[in-house]
Amino acid sequence: MNGIKIIGIVLIVAGLLGGVLGGFSFTQETHKASVGPINLSVAEEKKVNVPLWASVAAVIAGIALVATGSKR
Repeated sequence: MNGIKIIGIVLIVAGLLGGVLGGFSFTQETHKASVGPINLSVAEEKKVNVPLWASVAAVIAGIALVATGSKR
């Protein structure tokens, strides 16, 4: 299996996950204040939306890479 096929498979999987899940979320911890031995921090959950057109484009590009990688 060459590198082009692997990249194509990764794009297909990422596109399918982006289409099904619609995005992903992560927690970002920021330190707001530090007073002596006391540290105050805030954890914010942020969500990143993946547009449907980007998911479809990733799947199509992945299929194209797998198809061209297998012709060699």
